[in-house]
Amino acid sequence: PQAQSSTPSAAVAAAPNGVAAAAGAERIPLRGVRGAVADKLSRSRTEIPDATCWVDADATELMAVRAAMNAATGPSAGPKVSVLALLARICTAALARFPELNATVDTEAREIVRLSGVHLGFAAQTERGLVVPVVRDAHTRNAESIGAEIARLTELARTGKLSPAQLTGGTFTLNNYGVFGVDGSTPIINHPEAAMLGVGRIMPKPWVHQGELAVRQVVQLSLTFDHRVCDGGTAGGFLRYVADCVEQPAVLLRTL
Repeated sequence: PQAQSSTPSAAVAAAPNGVAAAAGAERIPLRGVRGAVADKLSRSRTEIPDATCWVDADATELMAVRAAMNAATGPSAGPKVSVLALLARICTAALARFPELNATVDTEAREIVRLSGVHLGFAAQTERGLVVPVVRDAHTRNAESIGAEIARLTELARTGKLSPAQLTGGTFTLNNYGVFGVDGSTPIINHPEAAMLGVGRIMPKPWVHQGELAVRQVVQLSLTFDHRVCDGGTAGGFLRYVADCVEQPAVLLRTL
């Protein structure tokens, strides 16, 4: 009898990257925004030894403060302030206390580069895919100014009019995935940054408040950080400060 060949069939051998051809399968080229996102996230996963910590926070007081701010009338009343803008302002205050996280790593020089200014990226979902516009000099802005810039950049993102300069140069990213109705996540760092804060949805939940069980507005906050730039104590301190500001917005007044 004739010996059977152990060589894979031509059809299987021709399948790229070991992915067998499947009847009716659709192949979508990784190009454009999707391709750019894929490349950047793959590079982040390959190069950055990341870790994630998270905490649940009672956002009831923050929501009350926001409602009071937006209810103001008269000459002092300004544009409405979003929850994202308040969280962004909290992030800039936290980065002032923990500058280790406003950094990048120069792998060739084997140096941690701490950055002097905060250029805050925020994740924005569009019909073309995920983009991360950057609020320049966020550390010099108040919540109202940050909110106005977020609104402006978001509109440009939705209409596909963001320039490359508006999508690059970020030093820290805020990802509000709560808008998709999810509670938590382990975000992938936006390379070459050193950290990203993730924010889940704010939901009414049972919570012990002042020794009594009550229904409060609770949010999960998660911080993914580059373990090369700091250890868990610094990352935990940053996240705890953010949570303290969410739970007691008066804490933030110390830095205004």
